[in-house]
Amino acid sequence: MSFTYDDVGATREQGHCPPGFRPMNVRTRLGEGEPVFQRAVEALLTWEMHREMGVGIEADAERAAPGVDVTVTLAGMIKAPCRVVWTLEERRRAGWAYGTLPGHPESGEEAFVVDRTGDGTVWLTVHAFSRPAKWYAKAGGPAARAFQHAYARRCGAVLRRLSGGDEED
Repeated sequence: MSFTYDDVGATREQGHCPPGFRPMNVRTRLGEGEPVFQRAVEALLTWEMHREMGVGIEADAERAAPGVDVTVTLAGMIKAPCRVVWTLEERRRAGWAYGTLPGHPESGEEAFVVDRTGDGTVWLTVHAFSRPAKWYAKAGGPAARAFQHAYARRCGAVLRRLSGGDEED
């Protein structure tokens, strides 16, 4: 199965959005310190963050890695097949991105990156570009975009809790 868009891997360059797609960039403060960073990274790379959000996750591997196929199921009805296109595991940054496969309601790519800044603050950034692929995503218009942003904010809230970070934004 091939991707439903051409610029595979483009989320590596945060802020890049291919022509014809809508960008999204949501950043959430998780907390401070190396323990928060390490717990956040592990929860992100092992799908725990997604599972704790209440979405269904079926993955070919226990950990995100390039080429791993992932199907996200929303409300038990909407299946969103994806494939991990890149991963990142550095001293102060870690994450991954997946791209959409045929059958996904959207076309595009979404990246989840945890980073620890010089002052020790830990952040989750969800960066994506997308456009509707299914009729119901097109019909959803602004509501579908609002759902994507709410989902990204919820990722941050769930990962903050899982990492033992701050109680509030």
